[in-house]
Amino acid sequence: MNSADSELIFDVLVVGAGHAGCEAALAASRMGCRVGVATLNFDRIGHMPCNCSIGGPAKGHLAREIDALGGQMGLATDETLTHIRYVGTGKGPAVQTLRAHADKSLYPKAMRRALESAPNITLLQVKVEELLTKESHRTISLIDAPITNLRSLEVIGVATDDGTRILAGSVVITTGTFLNGLMHCGTEKTIGGRHGEGVAKGLSTSLQQLGIRLGRFKTGTTPRIDKQTVNWDLVEAFPSEDCPPFSFMSDRLNPLRELLPCWQTHTNTTTHDIIRENLHQSAMYSGQISGIGPRYCPSIEDKVVRFAAKESHPVFLEQEEWDSDWLYVQGMSTSLPADVQIKFLQSMAGLEHVSMVRPGYAVEYDMAYPDQLEPTLESKLAAGLFLAGQINGTSGYEEAGAQGLFAGINAALRSQHREPITLDRQSSYIGVLVDDLVTKGVEDPYRMLTSRAEYRLVLRHDNADLRLTPIGREVGVIANDRWSRFTTKRDAIQKELHRITNTFVTMRDNDRLRSLGTAPVGTKVSVQELLRRPQLHYNFVQEHFPSEEVIDRFVAEQVEIQSKFEGYIARQESQILDASKLEGVHIPDDFQYVGLNALSMEGREKLGRIRPNNVGQASRIPGITPSDLQLLLVSLEQQRRLVASKIG
Repeated sequence: MNSADSELIFDVLVVGAGHAGCEAALAASRMGCRVGVATLNFDRIGHMPCNCSIGGPAKGHLAREIDALGGQMGLATDETLTHIRYVGTGKGPAVQTLRAHADKSLYPKAMRRALESAPNITLLQVKVEELLTKESHRTISLIDAPITNLRSLEVIGVATDDGTRILAGSVVITTGTFLNGLMHCGTEKTIGGRHGEGVAKGLSTSLQQLGIRLGRFKTGTTPRIDKQTVNWDLVEAFPSEDCPPFSFMSDRLNPLRELLPCWQTHTNTTTHDIIRENLHQSAMYSGQISGIGPRYCPSIEDKVVRFAAKESHPVFLEQEEWDSDWLYVQGMSTSLPADVQIKFLQSMAGLEHVSMVRPGYAVEYDMAYPDQLEPTLESKLAAGLFLAGQINGTSGYEEAGAQGLFAGINAALRSQHREPITLDRQSSYIGVLVDDLVTKGVEDPYRMLTSRAEYRLVLRHDNADLRLTPIGREVGVIANDRWSRFTTKRDAIQKELHRITNTFVTMRDNDRLRSLGTAPVGTKVSVQELLRRPQLHYNFVQEHFPSEEVIDRFVAEQVEIQSKFEGYIARQESQILDASKLEGVHIPDDFQYVGLNALSMEGREKLGRIRPNNVGQASRIPGITPSDLQLLLVSLEQQRRLVASKIG
């Protein structure tokens, strides 16, 4: 590949091999596509540059949904697990999920093995410099868009820095923080997308030449410290818990060794004073960084300034690898100079004599505003170009992996000349994520939160497979072994629900009920009705009304949740049905907003720029008023009648 005349051809080309890139490539591969993966460094495939965790509030839901759609994140986490806990246990099944730590050296190796073992993936260690385009045959109406001189183009591949042309039916860009990445530690600046690695510069220019609006975002990481220098008597240990695995393909946790704990300490007023006294040296607060940082994962400088009344913040120490003494200091992302970092670390209980093995740093990078994308994650400005991950203004491995998987599926469908898929807000957290990005856009790095999902009782982490695996099977990412496992579980759930609905408790069982601390029955009730009582759980059914068949823990979990929350779930499903009526009102691609003078000026600008696919999506665009929405509905109905009259 050193010749300027060399050329490679794939169905799908993925640029980048982080969490988004790995999931995109594997999804397209599973659908039968020939996939090329262009990455700067084979040794950084699936790398975990920030913390070693997968999951957490809302992120655990995304990780489970990635797995339900045949993705790799859950399997790799289960294989390389070092620590796991439940989170959100006090808030019910809608919020409850898992948070795990994975070995930071083993997780990337597991991901690389998955890519290398896929029969139709080719790994390419190259630097992509330019997008190759041709005039597109698709018609796009952009009369209302605020950008002028737009061309209708199709991306057909890329060119590398050595002149190699890599052609593809679809191109997925998953460059993370590597577009013009610049790292900051105090006043020190280093060019790079992350510690010890280079950047991609030409690709930013190429994206801008297509008319894509770029912005500048910032993320950061924390100091790493030496485990051997921690005073363990002064920190609190949190052991791993008995949890189910992340992947629906795993029967149980089967870690390589005994799982590790994590540990907690806290900042204090001395810590905060050190940080305040040195804010002028922070790259973020001194004005060196122009990029916008994450609102929901702020640096320690941000925490001290924004929450000045708080005297303490929790700090977790997480072991990054089985065979390493490096601890990740969760909650202390910073761009202060290294000498200040060691001072504030040593101000905390248990860390008085700690050694810092690597300082934290901030990195700013180019991103592309995601309201320029279709709900399939394909560019509105260039056919065949898909963007996924941090380039879309998101933060987090799980958000990146989810987008990569979804973009990979749609890139594969496009290369196979099949219809794309969309996931709506009612179906998944992935649907919420994508809809938020393409409809609302971003002003700072986006992080998934359970509060972003209107229907989170339906979108639980435990039922991700029931919601999404049939969709994955239809598009072709679900292999036979996973499908067989899924259908066995689904059928067992339905069979057991039917059994307990038609098995009854009578007055003869009242003594047993009283002994369990629950009220007796008057005549008879079904076992399912009894299971709705807060005092009773599925083990009551197993003990007193056992099935003739073995009911595994995952089937039992679904039977109990679906029984206990049946009324609430039915109510939410009714709300989903009402909301879907607006989603069903399609807006033609060539619909003109410019002539609707009764629309607010903001409404015309945003509807014309985002060009929603349906009225439901239009209703979620910030700044669209109820009167704008009503006028849009009336105009669409008038247009429909006009078209019908012409046809008639």
